[in-house]
Amino acid sequence: MAEETPPVDEMHYEQLAQDALRGVIRSALERAALPDGIPGAHHFYVTFKTRAPGVSVPPDILAKYPDEMTVVLQHQYWDLKVEPTKFSVMLKFGGMPKVLAMPYTAVTRFYDPSVQFLLQFEAPSTVEDIAPEVAAAEPDRTPPPAGDDDGPKVVSLDQFRKK
Repeated sequence: MAEETPPVDEMHYEQLAQDALRGVIRSALERAALPDGIPGAHHFYVTFKTRAPGVSVPPDILAKYPDEMTVVLQHQYWDLKVEPTKFSVMLKFGGMPKVLAMPYTAVTRFYDPSVQFLLQFEAPSTVEDIAPEVAAAEPDRTPPPAGDDDGPKVVSLDQFRKK
């Protein structure tokens, strides 16, 4: 009996879902960037990979948090800029203002403890991690054998259209 190969998700649904959930973060941050700030008792704990592609963190902060860090957006944050693929914010560290910027893909956790809302994401992939996934996802380009009657049938809709 022939071994069946599992179907390849050429739509990349898992990635689409992750991107959609990162849109929730963007929407929450857009609301926080409004003049009234974060509404009610809401506040955000945003955990991100400090060395992920596109992350900008001052060197002294990076030395203290070489892999991952969590920032809290509640009362004291400034210049929150929300863009389609990334955001930046000014926070104070030891009384000194520092600007942090990161793409949403660097975020591994978004938590609003006021309503117990949590989103967790896989850590951003490195190029080495992505290459095998892309190779595995490549479609099989072998043409189907001639005379294969098990495939889908194409039906022209022209015969059903009004003239």
